[in-house]
Amino acid sequence: MNWLYIFLGFCLLIMLHEAGHFVAAKATGMRVERFFLFFGPTIWSFKRGETEYGVKAIPLGGYVKITGMNPEEEIPPEVEHRAYYRQKVWKRIVVIGAGPAVNIVLAFLILFGVYLAGAPKDDQSVGSIMSDSPASKVLQPGDELVAVEGHRFPGLGLEARRIRFGKLIGGHECAGQQTDGCIAATPAQLEIRRDGALKAISVRPEYNAEAKRALVGFSYGNHPEPLAAGAAASEAWDSMWMVASGTAHVFSHIFESKERKQVSGIVGTSDVANQVIDFGIAPALILLALVSLSLGLINLLPILPLDGGHIFWSLVEKARGAPVSLQVMERASVIGFALVAMLFFVGLSNDIGRITGEGFNVR
Repeated sequence: MNWLYIFLGFCLLIMLHEAGHFVAAKATGMRVERFFLFFGPTIWSFKRGETEYGVKAIPLGGYVKITGMNPEEEIPPEVEHRAYYRQKVWKRIVVIGAGPAVNIVLAFLILFGVYLAGAPKDDQSVGSIMSDSPASKVLQPGDELVAVEGHRFPGLGLEARRIRFGKLIGGHECAGQQTDGCIAATPAQLEIRRDGALKAISVRPEYNAEAKRALVGFSYGNHPEPLAAGAAASEAWDSMWMVASGTAHVFSHIFESKERKQVSGIVGTSDVANQVIDFGIAPALILLALVSLSLGLINLLPILPLDGGHIFWSLVEKARGAPVSLQVMERASVIGFALVAMLFFVGLSNDIGRITGEGFNVR
């Protein structure tokens, strides 16, 4: 069921992005011929007025076809005045910018709503418990970990305190060689709060080869913390700025191996979404907002065929006072297609690497 939610979430983002173009084109008097979800052969469609709406077979995006998007397109005389390249530059920029703008505004509204209602805030409670782990025998979801080996670390922040708890638990080693699944020779002494009462628990940690230390076998939980409207707006803006600056950093260092590994394709993003959905509606909505923001920002890159490329050439036309020739834009679009293809290749390679552990060995 998670994969269905993920698919519907991606479809929603695509449709809202294209709806931004569609509404802006209609509002500025342009003629919209088609509004389709996905590409390829048509699965289903209907026509209302002058626009055909429908769904195609290949789920790789969507598009709005506006009359006259090609400067050399042959246009019937009766609709020539409504063609894209017959419009003023500011109208074209509004129409093209509306798609990414919808994604960015949507991201803000989702984040604002989540923070206003109560975003998940980490705490020291027990969240999920691994099956057949030492924790599964003595802990319950909702227990609050108060102390480990008698240490509470009251002077530390939450994250630092949880790290210290982990080190104390990890210090319990197996009697022999440290191998995956071996049980610690000595038990760890935990103090928890359950139903308001403190309780002492003794548990033998189990060595985990991936973590390279002994673990009890649980993850920390969280609780919703509602914010006032001003604080929620500020938190939403901060989250968006963090993603925007991080995206800019990755793409400005895309030829560095470390940064290339940060690029994900549809598989990587879907895998993360599948895991996040299990943690509840709030984390899932936050991820949806950040994917929407990323979609908007990436589409603003000044390269054709992305929206930012169309905006860039419209600004060039405005600056030089004359349209840019189709040949120049076609040559530029070759570069744009190459860059988009490279990003797709890197994302696909990283996805395959996550699945197989190897990928295409892009370094």
